[in-house]
Amino acid sequence: PAEPTLVLRLKFLNDTERLARVRPGDTVGALKRTYFPGQEQQVRLIYQGQLLRDDTQSLAGLHLGHLSVLHCHLSPPSAAPTAPGSPGPRSPAPAALGVGSLALPLFVLLLALLWYLQLQHRHVFTATATTCLAGLTLLVTFVAFAMYRR
Repeated sequence: PAEPTLVLRLKFLNDTERLARVRPGDTVGALKRTYFPGQEQQVRLIYQGQLLRDDTQSLAGLHLGHLSVLHCHLSPPSAAPTAPGSPGPRSPAPAALGVGSLALPLFVLLLALLWYLQLQHRHVFTATATTCLAGLTLLVTFVAFAMYRR
């Protein structure tokens, strides 16, 4: 007799869902290979708050019911070191430059220009303006370290 099929809901972090038809005898690894081909190492499946680490575990062992929800997290592929003489991995497409990614470098450039002007034309800058420039520089430095510390 044919094994009954289950329909599982694969729910992603952006609240999109995808339906997966599986058999209870299928393993977690088979589910990953079927619905995430080539991304098996990057996908993390979570069921009832538990990370499904064992790819050999059967879905029946998890006691999944019809329309059970599996939360899916896709992490970006890690850059694996290549062996000498082997061709390197294809370079990924360049990330889109948004205003947010350019804001900090533009602030740093603006601060550098202001400091240059302050050093070359001291007579234009009052003590208050120089103090404000130093405070702004300190603030931008803290923001830069906070952003790039991760």
